[in-house]
Amino acid sequence: MDLSGLRRHNPRSLAGRREAAVLAPVIARGGEAHLLFTKRAAHLGEHPGQMSFPGGGREPIDRTLTDTALREADEEVGMRPDEVDVVGRIDDTRTSSKYAVRPFVGVAPDREYIPDESEVAEVAVLSVDALTDPANYESERRVGHPEYGDHRVHYFHVDGYTVWGVTGQMVVQLLERTTDWRAPAEPDRVVGADAELPI
Repeated sequence: MDLSGLRRHNPRSLAGRREAAVLAPVIARGGEAHLLFTKRAAHLGEHPGQMSFPGGGREPIDRTLTDTALREADEEVGMRPDEVDVVGRIDDTRTSSKYAVRPFVGVAPDREYIPDESEVAEVAVLSVDALTDPANYESERRVGHPEYGDHRVHYFHVDGYTVWGVTGQMVVQLLERTTDWRAPAEPDRVVGADAELPI
């Protein structure tokens, strides 16, 4: 991965929605780049069981959204702020749960990370080579959603995990900015808004 093309500035706070931030941790393992994901605990009220990057809502103690991302990574998997080199960010993303999320990208050491069971069921470290393998990727256009209209959903199937939804969108953008991989111009299929998810 070439992380030099990531956005460097931290613009003004997000307006109109609840502010949140996530950290996309890049880990070098066996000489290859990997991304660390969490699998959200099944009992959580929002997006239970989904794959995500460590993160959450901004708290009054957070001076910046970078602080939010680092604090949440520490709380969720024990990734200390002083061991993360935040190298940039990708574009803000709006979620169905009324958050505006700022994704930061940071380089973190390859060590064991312990999930906080109140929020995280598992920690998964997935290789970028696997994420960019065409055999592990699919997408669909969902039409007629009452809130979002027609929209594209990306799915990455790696090591028994499926990364999709807002996190899938973030992964697409991150990979397109840091690798030679590009999402195909057209989705694999077009489905209705209520079609069964391929996960």
